[in-house]
Amino acid sequence: MRATDPPPSGRARERRGLRRRAQGAAGDPGSGEPPSSLPPQQSLRWSFTWAFEGIVYCLRTQRNMKVHMGAAVVALVLGLLFDLSRLELAAVLGAISLVLVAEMLNTAIEAAVDAVVDTYHPLVKIAKDVAAGAVLVATANAIGVAYLIFYDHVTEPTGDLLLGVRRSPTHLVVVALIVVVIATIALKAATGRGTPLRGGLPSGHAAAAFAAWTAITVVAEPLRHAALVSTLAFLMALLVAQSRVEAGIHSAVEVAAGAVLGGGLTIVLFQLWG
Repeated sequence: MRATDPPPSGRARERRGLRRRAQGAAGDPGSGEPPSSLPPQQSLRWSFTWAFEGIVYCLRTQRNMKVHMGAAVVALVLGLLFDLSRLELAAVLGAISLVLVAEMLNTAIEAAVDAVVDTYHPLVKIAKDVAAGAVLVATANAIGVAYLIFYDHVTEPTGDLLLGVRRSPTHLVVVALIVVVIATIALKAATGRGTPLRGGLPSGHAAAAFAAWTAITVVAEPLRHAALVSTLAFLMALLVAQSRVEAGIHSAVEVAAGAVLGGGLTIVLFQLWG
């Protein structure tokens, strides 16, 4: 750096640091050394892991992604509660996917541009503005779809909604599983341990398994062999939890936390709406 050059900004120094760390992880291109810690490129499991890490990165760092994801969860839960038709649910899922994909592409474009450009350039501004505009168009489309589908359902009496939920335990089970998954991911992001699919507190597999056991126990209560059905479901949930500990993916505490989270949230939801 020449003496007359201005000192680099904080963001420029951060980008340079990220590039140096990336080069260190990938090995020195001139030395011929292979990457030190990258898994095989043909590994299907790692492909899914990297994809989920991209989603989690957007959720952790992008405020708009958090807003979009929260709105998506609300829309899906309302769709289940209002008993939307398959065509209506398809429209809602399409609108949600379009917004999330647009936001992730916007983040990817910004990261790629910031990795190679440290100074202002009019073409860089155009690229970022167009990417942000794509997110705006997708969001406007989602709002329009939500208005067309949910308006009539929302204006109906609330009692009809609660009555429909009570008559259809399927809705409660699906909503409970969604809430458990969201709570698990949120706790993992808060603790900063593990990945969405492996490790961390709490165990997502144990949470889902014990949420399913609790839901099966409640739904099967009127049946003649309810105790047998509940016992079998509990044994399956216990095997799932035990397999996570035996494989060394989770500790016993993490598995127990997942079991308490899944079973507890499911009981609360069934007490409120059941």
